[in-house]
Amino acid sequence: MRRIDAAFAGRKRPAFIGFTVAGDPDRDTSIRAAMALIEAGTDILELGVPFSDPVADGPTIQKADERALAAGATVDMVFEIVREIRKRSEVPIVFLAYYNMVYHRGIDRFYREAREAGVDGILIADMPVEESDEVYKAALRHYIDPIFLITQTTSSERIQKIAARSRGYLYLVAVLGVTGVRDTVSAEALDLVKRVRKFTEVPLALGFGISKPAQATTCAGAGADGVIVGSAIVDIIEKNFKDPDKMDQDLRTFVASMKKAL
Repeated sequence: MRRIDAAFAGRKRPAFIGFTVAGDPDRDTSIRAAMALIEAGTDILELGVPFSDPVADGPTIQKADERALAAGATVDMVFEIVREIRKRSEVPIVFLAYYNMVYHRGIDRFYREAREAGVDGILIADMPVEESDEVYKAALRHYIDPIFLITQTTSSERIQKIAARSRGYLYLVAVLGVTGVRDTVSAEALDLVKRVRKFTEVPLALGFGISKPAQATTCAGAGADGVIVGSAIVDIIEKNFKDPDKMDQDLRTFVASMKKAL
């Protein structure tokens, strides 16, 4: 069984999916942050591949990309980070990337190297399903789960097309707009879980804007199979990376609180 499938199999509560930017604020600190998330109970680790124009992300993650790139982050370094994590953990690892970096490296090469490093799934944030043929084939060829976004404005027809190509889980966007902390989870986001569930049995994970235990509980109650948290985690790293011990502790405390809420 693939790692992502195993993470969802037989679960009685939603999976906690934690996101951080690989290489933020530098290679070693980002590995330390990732391991803190994993050791605190993160079920699936999403790693952002640093990019100069992350159009789906809000200011918090944009700044993390900028820090990582300023510290010398490259695609090669991101693969190194995955290999280091793999020495210590079998947690599923998912890349959140942008198409330009995949295309520039070569689609088949990117997916082959990702698999060799230990990546389980890849989401390309700016690639619509209608243009995904080559990437989809490369993902299947290299046993990587292709993961796609579905938003509140996605039509039922497109939901079916996206669901048909999805493996691992579907990433349901809980807000209209970019990533970033929000105060509540909207009724429209919760309704999205019900809308998509009609068309697929692939696990459904809600992300964008989720940052508080109460929000996680709300998502669980709506039937989400997973909850994705990014900006809140990146914010903890940004505030504490000059004090790695405090960063570790705050990350572990945060994950524990979210897991308990689920």
